Amino acid sequence: MENKTHKVKSADRVLDILELFAGEQDAYSITDIATRLDMPASSAYMLVQNMLSRGYLEADRSGKMFHIGYKIFEIRTRYMRSTSLISEFYRVADKIVDGLNETVFLGVRGGDQLIYIAEKQVSTPLRFTNQFGKTLPLYASASGKMLLVNCSADEIRSLYPSGELKGLTASTLTSVDRLLEQVDTARKEGLAYNLGETVHDVHCIAGPIYDSEGTIVASMSVSIPTVRISPDVWSRAAEWIRQGCRELSYRVYCQN
Repeated sequence: MENKTHKVKSADRVLDILELFAGEQDAYSITDIATRLDMPASSAYMLVQNMLSRGYLEADRSGKMFHIGYKIFEIRTRYMRSTSLISEFYRVADKIVDGLNETVFLGVRGGDQLIYIAEKQVSTPLRFTNQFGKTLPLYASASGKMLLVNCSADEIRSLYPSGELKGLTASTLTSVDRLLEQVDTARKEGLAYNLGETVHDVHCIAGPIYDSEGTIVASMSVSIPTVRISPDVWSRAAEWIRQGCRELSYRVYCQN
């Protein structure tokens, strides 16, 4: 007997919308969605509103452009806990923590946010803690800047059309022009920095995790309270991150 596939039209359309965001753009308007998916604007509007209420989509400040929401990243984070990237991260991070006695994090990009998907803590009382599953603006984090290396200047500007960035501390970048300068520096140096831009008394260094095609898919970083930073500590942290990122990239993506 021939198997029949039963489709629910509204469910199909929800999946079509989600798959649309896997394409070249990070954000779409209702008109964009309706046009690209050949559906009535009224239907697109209702589906988007339902997806907004469930956290699968989020709106920008204007309320007219939509991008992937936190729920997708929450599901993605749970899935990634079981991947080799996470397990290999802990092997590499163990060595960094032993060498530096500072906390190490692994982050991935979700739209305009950095999502921490793993962390290796230290036992010292003064440390940067509880970041697992947390999101931060890409521009306010070392790993976020490193992940933006994948993007062109126009793509970065499209994330922040006003040209202004909301500060988390007095040191947070406040302009896209300054962000572009730091992303360019990260592209040239292979390291990105956060100098009190998330927490005023914590500095961070981040490096890139490359897949087999040379695309940055994640970033590993070390966070150090400023009271423990010296030129020697900072230099050693940079070298640990460089070596650790090379090793993690190889372990996960280049061995097969």
